[in-house]
Amino acid sequence: MCGILGLLLHSPDAQAAPEIYESLSLLQHRGQDAAGIVTCGTKGRFYQCKANGMVRDVFDAQKISHLFGSMGVGHVRYPTAGSSAHAEAQPFYVNSPYGIVMGHNGNLINTSELRFFMDHEAHRHINTDSDSELLLNIFANNLQKTGKFRINEEDIFAAIRALMTVCRGAYACVAMLAGFGIIGFRDPNGIRPAGMASRPGAQGGTDYILASESVVADASGFGDWTDIAPGEAVIITRQRVSRRILAPGKSFAPDIFEYVYFARPDSVLDGISVYRSRMAMGELLSYEVERQLKEKGIQVDVVIPVPDTSRVAALELAQRLKLPYREGFVKNRYVGRTFIMPGQQMRRKNVRRKLNAMALEFVGKNVLLVDDSIVRGTTSKEIVQMAKDVGAAKIVFASCAPPIRYSNVYGIDMPSRSELVAYQRSNEDIAREIGVDLVIYQTMDDLVKACRMINPKIEEFDCSVFTGEYVTGGVDDAYLAGLEKLRNDNAKLKEGKMTNGAVNGESREDPTGCSGPMNGADDTIGLYNSFYARR
Repeated sequence: MCGILGLLLHSPDAQAAPEIYESLSLLQHRGQDAAGIVTCGTKGRFYQCKANGMVRDVFDAQKISHLFGSMGVGHVRYPTAGSSAHAEAQPFYVNSPYGIVMGHNGNLINTSELRFFMDHEAHRHINTDSDSELLLNIFANNLQKTGKFRINEEDIFAAIRALMTVCRGAYACVAMLAGFGIIGFRDPNGIRPAGMASRPGAQGGTDYILASESVVADASGFGDWTDIAPGEAVIITRQRVSRRILAPGKSFAPDIFEYVYFARPDSVLDGISVYRSRMAMGELLSYEVERQLKEKGIQVDVVIPVPDTSRVAALELAQRLKLPYREGFVKNRYVGRTFIMPGQQMRRKNVRRKLNAMALEFVGKNVLLVDDSIVRGTTSKEIVQMAKDVGAAKIVFASCAPPIRYSNVYGIDMPSRSELVAYQRSNEDIAREIGVDLVIYQTMDDLVKACRMINPKIEEFDCSVFTGEYVTGGVDDAYLAGLEKLRNDNAKLKEGKMTNGAVNGESREDPTGCSGPMNGADDTIGLYNSFYARR
């Protein structure tokens, strides 16, 4: 799961980097492993800073001041394919043809055949294990085939159309062509979100932004937010905006887990307010909770959310059931999201650092804990134990999402079915595993209904983590087995320690925390690392 951003300011003298930096901080929830910015200055030169770490750790005022140019691409990363290595921080860059930078959110499911094509037919070098670099090189290779000294919009649309015919999976992308403009496109099923907005720019022109979520546009004074349609590409230059559907006829199926967990509540994705959808989840969950509590003969004294994502749903649920709503956990906001941390031990340790239970709200009470979902169960188990430690009498755990029993192959790190607490377990087994008296899940029908209540035009969602039905096809047991082997926690930690951005085992750490791709630059279009640009 990642956050992508593209910015084009109308004034060629304006500097895009400071605003990209501020905007990336609004997408930090989508990725906390790495962050990067590449800008384009005069004469088509690229300037970049990217490294492992949070946005605030990677950038400072000095680094931003050396990212020149009035347009740029930003990215925050949480790896689901490849490793956590320093070299895989995005955006990625290729110098041929023309100079292209790209940031990608999602995951391809046919990387093996695409890599074979790149190696044996296109003869393009892929330097990392990231499918994002692979996607960029597919795009670059399609442009290369034009053989033109200068390309136009028709060439770009044709290159993206050809990409969409061979790349399968989820992808929302922002790209930048040196001296030309910025580009956004989305996979034919629209699995991952992306949209664009505009505002009045300098000298009577217009500024444009492309982003994963609408909250970025809102905070930066952009209006007229519109989602990029599934299979659509958008080309933005200072002269015009061109939009075109390049892969029509596919089933539109945005990932429903965006509304459950990932997106900020103040965002609107594909016409659905994340806030309103979570309110609806709480309302519909209240009926299931009321039914099961009555069936089990359990009385609840208080409703307590697990901060922060479930607050909206928990409050709505409490009001529907006429139960007191209390904040029983105090959150340390300087610890990252536990679900997207690599390694069970790290997740378990950070739950206690992240949350503190207040005995006043738990002691002697029957507590209904509400969370957005239960994934591995690690966080839930620790939270339940914390509630018991401060004196909770009984604990009922309600999830705003159905049981997660299948791997996600479209850009969310749920790699191994065996790591999922609901895999091959009944609700009673799950309750025992996390240590509660009763676990209550939202039904699949109600989750879909909660989102369609806001935008009934969306007829289908990608619900593969709940149902095991993959909208793109091409996902079988052999693929899932290979994915699990590649992306399990141990493999990721091992890969991160062993590669660390190295080439042939040699450490290549940049003392500034900023590092460029290994493919260099030609004499016409330079890629300037922010460290070396100051020397």
